[in-house]
Amino acid sequence: MADEQLKQQVDQYVEEIWEDVVEDIRSLVKIESVEDLEAAEPGKPFGPKANEALVTAEGIASRLGLEVTDLDGYIGFGDVPGKSDTYIATIAHTDIVPLGLGWTFPALDVTRKDGYLIGRGVLDDKGPFVLSLYAANFFRRQVEATGEKLPYTLRCIIGNNEETGMGDVPYYLDRYPEPAFCFSPDADFPVICGEKGVYHGEFCSKPLAGGRLVELDGGTVANAIPGLACALVKAEASELPCGEGITLEDAGEGLVRVSAHGKGGHASLPAGTVNAIGILARYLLGVDGLCTPEQRRCLELQALLTEDTCGKATGIESADDKFGPLTCIAGTIRTKDGRFVQTVDSRYPTTTTGEAITARMTQIASEHACTYRCLGDAVPFYIEPTSPEIRTLLDTYGEYTGKRAEAFCIGGGTYARHFKRACAFGPHEEHEDEPAWVGMEHGPDEGVSEADLKRALKIYIVTIARLMELNLA
Repeated sequence: MADEQLKQQVDQYVEEIWEDVVEDIRSLVKIESVEDLEAAEPGKPFGPKANEALVTAEGIASRLGLEVTDLDGYIGFGDVPGKSDTYIATIAHTDIVPLGLGWTFPALDVTRKDGYLIGRGVLDDKGPFVLSLYAANFFRRQVEATGEKLPYTLRCIIGNNEETGMGDVPYYLDRYPEPAFCFSPDADFPVICGEKGVYHGEFCSKPLAGGRLVELDGGTVANAIPGLACALVKAEASELPCGEGITLEDAGEGLVRVSAHGKGGHASLPAGTVNAIGILARYLLGVDGLCTPEQRRCLELQALLTEDTCGKATGIESADDKFGPLTCIAGTIRTKDGRFVQTVDSRYPTTTTGEAITARMTQIASEHACTYRCLGDAVPFYIEPTSPEIRTLLDTYGEYTGKRAEAFCIGGGTYARHFKRACAFGPHEEHEDEPAWVGMEHGPDEGVSEADLKRALKIYIVTIARLMELNLA
């Protein structure tokens, strides 16, 4: 099919099906598909709500005419069979991070306002996932109309555990060969060709009985900068001083809830954020007689971990020419069995290692009477931006946007790092005039431009058509 003819058909198709796209996004956003391992069972390894989203997504794929396979509730996929078993894939996910606080729009619904969609998952990643299905549906309709199969099988992989452990993709790769090429619509345009190492760790204090500090609780997930952190202290509100970003509330039974308000964001993009755990720790350290010496050491640790986001204060600072500087944030603080448990999230370049980060954090833990353990370490991922597949993606994006398209690296972790030949490919775009009420992924009022999603769907369809013309054997 001639290129211009293809683009005209794609334009008509997107206008025809767009309201269905929005309603299918809504059907997924309504499901609070957060991992719940305590409620996991056979067939629902990530909990009932995550599974509900997976099953709903598979139902959409089936309704759109794809041949659907479910892999024991871990992951699923929908196929448009081609002439060859060699396949090109998209992979997106239907799980979400916890809703968190601060929403002004309904979190579990899609609100349309001034050209934007608002709701948990509209950007990360339920909205883009639905785009992938409708891109495949375009080709399914073409095959049905012409009787001519695609050169390669087209597969839409439906992830279900991206936000936590990515335990779904290994389950898939144990059972199926790698795709010839795969892209994940779960990031920024134009193309992400590399991802920093993703490292998670955890500090744990000794039992901290006594003192007036009863409990610490902050953050929603380990891979996000917390915008809210709270402490319960034995006191009267009138006894405690005021503080910037601090609110005091009577919690009953001689307790005051001290809440610290920062500015949250994704762990891989800490610029402009303010960690509420750090605000809280510094406030509590400034109140005389509030903490025991052991509790003070833990609060000093939290202050150290939130001193910066580049690892300089902790001594793990690092950078390289591909990935730029290391980032490190304190994600969540919890009180468990009388102990304070603090998580850290680091995104690191090739000039350091997870082992080096663990060694330094272990040393810091011993200096603050804590223990430390590494929870996970995924090494940096990179694919050459000069490859024919990446050039195809970049060229198509450039044609549709008129922008200079160059591949770049990020600190975020996407499904692409699990495959030999893969990348992350949109659909998010930066807009200088974006309304202030539009939130980012992982934050309250998560939103995305509807026009951007429409254009992304067109880009995905044309890109897939061009990938089908490459020699990927």
